Amino acid sequence: MVDTMALLPSFIRPTRMAKRSAHLVPGLCPAGDEAVLDAPDDRLSPALVAAGRGEYETAAGLLAATRATAAWENHDRYALHLAGFARSRPEWFEAWRARAPEDPGALLVGAQLAVDRVWPSPARAELLREVSPLITAAARADDRDPVPWRIALDHARGSRAGHRYFEELWEAAVRRAPHHYGCHVAALRYLADSCCVLWGDAPHRPRASHHECLDFADRAAQDAPADSFVQALPARAVLGYLIDGCGPEIPRERLDAAADRALTLSARFPAADPWPAQIRNKLLYVLLRLDRWEDARAQLRLIGPYATSFPWERFSDDPLGHFLRLREHLAAGPGPVPTGLAACLAPPPGEHGGHARADDH
Repeated sequence: MVDTMALLPSFIRPTRMAKRSAHLVPGLCPAGDEAVLDAPDDRLSPALVAAGRGEYETAAGLLAATRATAAWENHDRYALHLAGFARSRPEWFEAWRARAPEDPGALLVGAQLAVDRVWPSPARAELLREVSPLITAAARADDRDPVPWRIALDHARGSRAGHRYFEELWEAAVRRAPHHYGCHVAALRYLADSCCVLWGDAPHRPRASHHECLDFADRAAQDAPADSFVQALPARAVLGYLIDGCGPEIPRERLDAAADRALTLSARFPAADPWPAQIRNKLLYVLLRLDRWEDARAQLRLIGPYATSFPWERFSDDPLGHFLRLREHLAAGPGPVPTGLAACLAPPPGEHGGHARADDH
């Protein structure tokens, strides 16, 4: 890892409203509970319903409101969800862009959508270079907004930009929002991509290690407010380490400390809330890998019905079903993991961290 990286304090699928009646698990979900995957919150839901009717005004108003109040975490996740919806249902977004081409919200969603569309391609690095003007336009539309810079950080990772350029983007992002979670995840994933770089079957000398990823995440969390999602960044780094299965071993006490920090953050939010579900599902995976069964059960109670695709889609084509099976297994107490769930507790064969996608925040 070059010295300059020490200065660092990273596919969108359509929003899925799949529901499934859960097998009732005493103590882990309330009676009548239904599990939902990647559920939007009460503010985003009306925008998606309106978009489904071909109307963009509700989405435009939602992004304008979060921009006006500098609610950048909500602004970011709403833009991600709206871009994901536009990827499969583009009519409403095309109408928005045609009617209000200079709207900062339309420019932001357009930049995210453009990145999402080319991300799965084998020619991603080359195709992403053509997307740069859209990100620049989104950034210029509102100079306060850090979200275009988060998109730019993901873009730089996908286009294999060098460290110096990435650092310039990073500095611009944190000037706008020093503790923005999405930008920190973008930086963490850029670092993580340097951990297990392969050329055929021969590993290169790593430019970064999971130790350095966790160092970065720990420093960021120490500097962030107690209620910032950045407090969950060390657990996000641990999740990457556990899934990748590469690099020098990290001491168990560091893994537990990262999980403990995320547990403290999770406890600050209401139970059964779709907003913190994204950190709680990742934390659940970490707790399972660390054999912290009681903490995992407690986290499931806080998750309630709100499953998220990541990380469970790494282990099953049916992430919601996988989540439900894990929940039932935990209700039965610690012990051998059933055959169908065993893959959840070990890195997928032949994979190195799942850094090929842009949406697993």
